[in-house]
Amino acid sequence: MRKGIIFSLAIMIISLAAVTFAASVGQGKKIIYIPIDNRPISLKQTADVAEKLGYEVLVPPDEILGTRESIGDPDKLWDWLNKNAAGADAAVISTDAMLYGSLVGSREHNLTDEEIMSRAKRFADFKEKFPFVPIYAFSTIMRTARMGSNAAYEPEYYATYGMAIFRYTALKDKAEVEKLTRKEQQELADLEKNIPKEYLDDWFQRREKNYNALKYFADLAREYKFDYLLFGADDSAEYSQTHLESRHLAEYTRDMGKFHCHVMSGADELGILMISRAVNKNIGEIPLVAVKYNEGKGPSTFPRYGNETISESVDGAILAAGGFRINMDNRADFVVAVNTNYDGKTLEANYPENVTTPRRGTKPFVKILKDLTDKNYSVGVIDIAYANGADNALMDQMRINDLLFKIRAYGGWNTPSNSSGFLIGSGILTRWMDNRDVETLLLTRYFDDWVYQANVRRVVTDMLPKLPGTGAKASLDEKAAKVDELTSQMARKFVEENIKLPQGYLLKNIFFTHPWNRMYEAGVSFELIEE
Repeated sequence: MRKGIIFSLAIMIISLAAVTFAASVGQGKKIIYIPIDNRPISLKQTADVAEKLGYEVLVPPDEILGTRESIGDPDKLWDWLNKNAAGADAAVISTDAMLYGSLVGSREHNLTDEEIMSRAKRFADFKEKFPFVPIYAFSTIMRTARMGSNAAYEPEYYATYGMAIFRYTALKDKAEVEKLTRKEQQELADLEKNIPKEYLDDWFQRREKNYNALKYFADLAREYKFDYLLFGADDSAEYSQTHLESRHLAEYTRDMGKFHCHVMSGADELGILMISRAVNKNIGEIPLVAVKYNEGKGPSTFPRYGNETISESVDGAILAAGGFRINMDNRADFVVAVNTNYDGKTLEANYPENVTTPRRGTKPFVKILKDLTDKNYSVGVIDIAYANGADNALMDQMRINDLLFKIRAYGGWNTPSNSSGFLIGSGILTRWMDNRDVETLLLTRYFDDWVYQANVRRVVTDMLPKLPGTGAKASLDEKAAKVDELTSQMARKFVEENIKLPQGYLLKNIFFTHPWNRMYEAGVSFELIEE
């Protein structure tokens, strides 16, 4: 009897200590965060995660960050960083922002090699000035957009020759990996002949400058000027120039090992992964993460916009975030469940096929979730059956089975690697959060990924031609205010019909905006209050 009492008291003491530790993880600590631009997912939604742990997250003012109207100001960003770095517990920095101003700036710049490398070398100077500030840097390997006319923020000629350039680089990449057929060899020769040389030269020269800067950053990491360096292949494919450069960069950094420098697919999720790694390192934690896949192709799914299987992306994100992959659910701090289509194909969330009717694999995946949550495991859902939004069939089944707030994290926002990376980076930190903070983060993702991306966006986009004023989905302009209003109204109705809050909570003031003046992404604000 006495042993039982002592054991119970020990458990109680441990539990209280865990609660106290969770409440003080980031108290009195500061993270400097320079995002890739000021989009909601890049800036606010990433910073929110660390702030819920008590960290002060210092970010530059909008006027020097990359916005829809401006590519950002690297010189002013460097000045801001140097003025604010003293006493920081970590600096999480987008190298794209520090070289070009933003991700968009990296695609359109006309900088010389000397100008780029001059900015790149400031990282070494910064480390010398602030030797005790850990630097977690993230860089993008420039994208190779598949489409021409629909590819925003590319050189003007890309509208005409973009598809040809993509195919040309895909064949060049494939030729390095395996032998081209005679038909492919002829196609490559025809493409090289038909694409104006000045356009190819301009496109490749801009990439070469960026690639040289990335190699320099790798050299800095090798010298431990960076505490961690993460490279992400932006909007890639199985074969493309982006994939070719990522292969070469992986080989160039192989000697460092993935625990110091890693090359993976993705871009928009890199910031949260480095925030997560900075926090885990700061508190001395290595989260243990288990992964469960849906039936069918599951881990071997090769998703849209990526250059690796989803299992490679998931494993890479776990490692980048400072976690460690294990195979035992019952020993894991966090269990990731990955929703894929049975055939391994990734569709688009705004396709008409994205309905609530269960498909093959929907109910078996929900059973996986029920089994995990019934055991009180900490569970996160990576929803990549569709790109750029949630799987309506899955979400409806989660609603029916009362699972929406039994999991700890959800991700189904953008490309599959964006979704998986953001889920892992934020999800493994929820163990230190109280339920209300977890539910707030879940609601942010549900509102963005499910309500907006997979449902309301499509309806409002179809209504755009009938709204007064000038504007279109890529530039809302005079229609922007009405679009915000319509989006918010429809979203509130969708939420009322589909999202049942945990007992004791109410939602107020749900409002959507379009800070980049386009339909592609939205910002959402709301209040979660106790009844």
